[in-house]
Amino acid sequence: MINLKSRSMALAAQFRDLGGRSPGHWPLAPRMLCGAGVMAAVIVLGYFAYWSGQFDEQDAGALQEVKLRLAYQEKMAQAINLNALRVQKVQVDQYIERLQKQLPSKAEMAALLSDINQAGLGRGLQFELFKPGQVVVRDYYAELPIDIKVSGSYHDIGAFASDMANLPRIVTLNNMNLAAGKDGMLTLEAIAKTFRYLDPDEVLAQRKELADKKNKGVKK
Repeated sequence: MINLKSRSMALAAQFRDLGGRSPGHWPLAPRMLCGAGVMAAVIVLGYFAYWSGQFDEQDAGALQEVKLRLAYQEKMAQAINLNALRVQKVQVDQYIERLQKQLPSKAEMAALLSDINQAGLGRGLQFELFKPGQVVVRDYYAELPIDIKVSGSYHDIGAFASDMANLPRIVTLNNMNLAAGKDGMLTLEAIAKTFRYLDPDEVLAQRKELADKKNKGVKK
């Protein structure tokens, strides 16, 4: 205990009367403590002034490396499957072409309406109503609803519905309502819908309308 106390007193004595002397003439303990403090200050300042930015750049570089690796793997997978993708594209283009052939142009709509009417008359049906409605323009096609009301036998009406499905152009029967009359005949009320592709002017108008809507949304 006496030895430890004497050493503590000796160490404390080294820190007395330092103000009048230059640090170079200080005893060993104050000089070591001052050097440690300077070193700690340099490390702290260096971290916040320089090293922290380097660490952030390193983290950003590592994240960018991960993104580039994923992009490379994706491109590599596409390159490996390039031939298969080309075959799929050809198949999709052929499928779209077949669908487009089932859609009449604007000029062919009159002939299609005549085909629908002739399909009913060919089955011996009596048309009580055949009224084309307002054309509804969609993103890539136009839809024409037709209100129809026909009377005939059960088998004739069934054959007429089958004929609609087998037309070279797409025609669907919607909202069908079948009612029996007093004479045993049936009356079918339905909305026949047919579709056509848009002509160039309609495509331009549709694109302009979509662009206007987007611009209005951005302004809001």
